[in-house]
Amino acid sequence: MKLWVKNTILAVVLVLIIAVPLLFMSGSEFGGSDDEAASAISEIDSSYEPWFESLWEPPSGEIESLLFCVQAAIGAGIVGFALGRVTSKKNKENTEQ
Repeated sequence: MKLWVKNTILAVVLVLIIAVPLLFMSGSEFGGSDDEAASAISEIDSSYEPWFESLWEPPSGEIESLLFCVQAAIGAGIVGFALGRVTSKKNKENTEQ
């Protein structure tokens, strides 16, 4: 199978993975796991007090999302760099033999 055919199939699958949940779950709210954990804890023990408060809370949800995206991008960069190094070492070893 040619490379462009594989890439096209992967692109279509990617679009389907993104579009199908948005189409079928159009009226749903997507909340974070922190909110779910807080509600579960309050159901179990309504007198629970958190151990500590955040040192700094972002002024808005957009800034919080931005910081989360930056953190994810840095992590993805580190993982991609490590995988690239491992792959290039294997390729160098194979070409030297």
